[in-house]
Amino acid sequence: MEHKHPSLADDLARMLGTQSDRRQSLRWLLAGAASLPLVGCGGGSDSSSTTSSTTASTSGTSGTTTGTTTGTTTGTGTGTTTSGTCSVVPEETGGPYPGDGTNSNGSGIANALTLSGIVRSDIRTSVSPGSATAAGIKTTIKLQIVNVGASCASASGAAVYIWHCDRDGNYSMYATGLTKENYLRGVQETDSTGTATFTTIFPGCYSGRMPHVHFEVYPSLAKATSAANRVKTSQFTFPLATLNEVYATSGYTSSARNLSSISYATDNVFNDGYSLQLATVTGDPINGYVVTLTVGVSL
Repeated sequence: MEHKHPSLADDLARMLGTQSDRRQSLRWLLAGAASLPLVGCGGGSDSSSTTSSTTASTSGTSGTTTGTTTGTTTGTGTGTTTSGTCSVVPEETGGPYPGDGTNSNGSGIANALTLSGIVRSDIRTSVSPGSATAAGIKTTIKLQIVNVGASCASASGAAVYIWHCDRDGNYSMYATGLTKENYLRGVQETDSTGTATFTTIFPGCYSGRMPHVHFEVYPSLAKATSAANRVKTSQFTFPLATLNEVYATSGYTSSARNLSSISYATDNVFNDGYSLQLATVTGDPINGYVVTLTVGVSL
């Protein structure tokens, strides 16, 4: 299925017209433009990646590997810092489809954070005014938030907003025919272990990007109604073995084709390193997947 995103010119005008990080938006756009000539060169591995990323391309069919924030070595992603025994996850662009009130979808400000019912664990079905349900392999995402400024203690009572594309590579609230839908978006408060858990579908791969999930971290659920209160915006990705396994199944045909033309090394977000953004994945296409990642932030 064709990926129906707005044009680059529309993205640029919209992104530069917001009050979000303009330098980060420009970085995303310019890096994306620089990587376009490489699309079509075939998948591969990033030779500068860490041991964790190397494991991703050689692990078994379950796709199990780790993207840990533990250890005393500074991560390779943009803006990564260390403190104690964990690292701050890299700051990344929210992209052109955040749905957090910082830009428009053509019909007005796109803000899922203020929707009634958006605080939910199962994000597969839209809340009002939408009603559609995203199809795809069931996936559970567990993000454990730890406070680097407090000796990596679990950040109980923080909040996480996540969003990602559907299996066809389209984003709710923005893609043609989906501007009234808001599936695959949701907010959760972290529990006593600092973990926010979401039930979703495995995202697809659209042209020019490695598969990924966006997320924003907020200091509390009460503050998760305005993007101005976010303390971290980032993305995470998946082991290559898992991606190949998922995209070999029915419904993900276009994702398999798109994945063959991109790699971590040519991706405009993960090409500077992704060891702190590589999730652990267990499961299979029949029973579903469980995706876990520890996320270090400064609260």
